[in-house]
Amino acid sequence: MAEVFVDTNVLVYAFDTADPVKQRVAQGVLADNPRATISTQVMLEWFQVVTRKLATPLPIHAAAAVLADLATMDVVSADAELVTQAAALVLTENLSVWDAMIVTAASRAGCRTLLSEDLAAGATIAGVTIVNPFT
Repeated sequence: MAEVFVDTNVLVYAFDTADPVKQRVAQGVLADNPRATISTQVMLEWFQVVTRKLATPLPIHAAAAVLADLATMDVVSADAELVTQAAALVLTENLSVWDAMIVTAASRAGCRTLLSEDLAAGATIAGVTIVNPFT
């Protein structure tokens, strides 16, 4: 697996025409990290956001095609062990369960860096350092 894990928000910005600056940054991050890791959670969240929440949503058939491309990346699947490890991070790191799932998936994949706008940039959790690519 790759050294870099990409959170949902970075993938979403790559397709969000409402913020061209962040779109360019996100597209650059993805181009610079072609072997980045994601999780099944990231895939599902991305699909939900780009088809329902963007100012200009992607048509479902187009999003499904992109999802098939995302599936060719290194993907960490959620299982019972990942969920219980994430729950432990909720307690020790005061994270939401969804953020804990992302960090736990990145850690499981052996990623040292998690690219995310939503978590505290510079923090290291479970051996994974959070980097905000937009700052």
